[in-house]
Amino acid sequence: MNIGEALRSMRNGKRVQRIGWSDKIMYLCMQIPDDHSKMTLPYIYVTTKHLELVPWTCNQIDLLAVDWVVVE
Repeated sequence: MNIGEALRSMRNGKRVQRIGWSDKIMYLCMQIPDDHSKMTLPYIYVTTKHLELVPWTCNQIDLLAVDWVVVE
């Protein structure tokens, strides 16, 4: 998948990662705020190899990659 397809998957509640990532524990998710959220707009976060959740910002390599996959 490309980044657009990965974004669509995340909007549908799926987790995604790149095949090229060396750490297979890492994946991205999209959080859609609800009435009880402090955030007001959707955002993407990454689950790190230490199982920490942190905001994720796309870099040019990830933006142009075509090795995105849905994590089941």
